[in-house]
Amino acid sequence: MRQEKGLESLIQQHEGPLSAKTLAKLLLEDLEQCCCKIFGKTKNEEPVLLAELNIDLDSLFYEMFDQRIEFVVTGEILNDQFVPLTYLVKGNHYSFHGRCSVIRKVCGVDLYLSKSYTSKKGDHVRHKFFVSVKKLFKSVP
Repeated sequence: MRQEKGLESLIQQHEGPLSAKTLAKLLLEDLEQCCCKIFGKTKNEEPVLLAELNIDLDSLFYEMFDQRIEFVVTGEILNDQFVPLTYLVKGNHYSFHGRCSVIRKVCGVDLYLSKSYTSKKGDHVRHKFFVSVKKLFKSVP
């Protein structure tokens, strides 16, 4: 299940009352340098980096109607010896992570790596992420 971290740290950067629009602006700035790392595990449960995907800045935008941020990350598969199991998207303060799979409808997986993840070293990967500003704003104390 997707877990989010760093929201409080991000909000501390802002003075004054917080609105959903302000939170969206803070998140957009924080995610400008984000990357997504995809991991597998060895038999000994050691994490292994399979791919590191960087944000396509032209794809980063706030959808006001749906109150969500959308962005695309792209990069190459670095290691093809292990199955993708987890992912981490990390900005300067805010980050989220969870379980992933290349197989559809796997129970407990919140990120399905689409056909762009071929599991072949050197292939190019592209994935779109969404961050619900509405949901995050409701969770702010």
